[in-house]
Amino acid sequence: MGPTQKADTREHTLERMLNLLEQAATRGAKLVVFPELAFTTFFPRWLIEGEALDHYYEQSMPNPAVQPLFDRARVLGVGFYVGYAELTSDGQRFNCSILVDGAGTVLGRYRKVHLPGSVEPRSDARYQQLEKRYFEYGNLGFPAFRAGPDWHRAIMGMMICNDRRWPEAWRVLGLQGTELVCIGYNSAAYDPNGGVTEDAALRTFHSTLVTQANAYMNATWAISVAKAGEEDGSGLIGGSCIVDPNGRIVVEAKTLADEVLVADLDLDLCRQGKDKMFNFGAHRRPEQYALITERAGVVEPAAATTRELI
Repeated sequence: MGPTQKADTREHTLERMLNLLEQAATRGAKLVVFPELAFTTFFPRWLIEGEALDHYYEQSMPNPAVQPLFDRARVLGVGFYVGYAELTSDGQRFNCSILVDGAGTVLGRYRKVHLPGSVEPRSDARYQQLEKRYFEYGNLGFPAFRAGPDWHRAIMGMMICNDRRWPEAWRVLGLQGTELVCIGYNSAAYDPNGGVTEDAALRTFHSTLVTQANAYMNATWAISVAKAGEEDGSGLIGGSCIVDPNGRIVVEAKTLADEVLVADLDLDLCRQGKDKMFNFGAHRRPEQYALITERAGVVEPAAATTRELI
């Protein structure tokens, strides 16, 4: 999906999404994946306060502003994944996504766990990364959902943007037998934390790398979808792709604009990995992995003394 500018109306953005939905349905798609924060610009790049900030959040889903997407998808018999900013009835704020089946039923909800950026703005930055300021850490874990017959009863999971870079997220889904992971992202085409060591090419490579590697290591299909291009003067990488359970890219985006990618997903391709190389029940040794859940940051080993070296 191409960029959404700060000045764009919800109606304009929704019309684009409806057009993409129609194109996908015409080409035989039964599931459409939209990006993270699909209804708005990536607002965490700005310092925004008060009522102006509330404008970017959805207080219910669906709601009148986005109901046409649900209605049209139901008519077409097409389900979708979509990311948005969630404001709960008790005032909590999350970077959220939902999975909606072809009948318009919300199959599952996910809240982003791995929030990048900072709480306080950087004084020398033209663009911010303030997700930690605007969102709480996701509190739903990484649940998997069993789809209905229209999606061949696939076991499905969701991630949002930075989650895809953390193998723990993939493995939790993998341990539930996930066969398809849907991911939406808005990733800067530069280092959002400052510095000049990352450019669009490197960040796109990293995005593709983690999707391919983790799809392979968990024997799952992965659909990774960007909001891309120049958004309010700030670049977002593209790199949307569909990856098979062997880690191979089946189809990938060629532009930074609105674009439809379609592929047939054979869930049986998951069996090779799940039954052999990544048969978790046969080969995993969780008793040796305790540090993964006991520790968040790095604790380096102490330096060896001369006596110990001898």
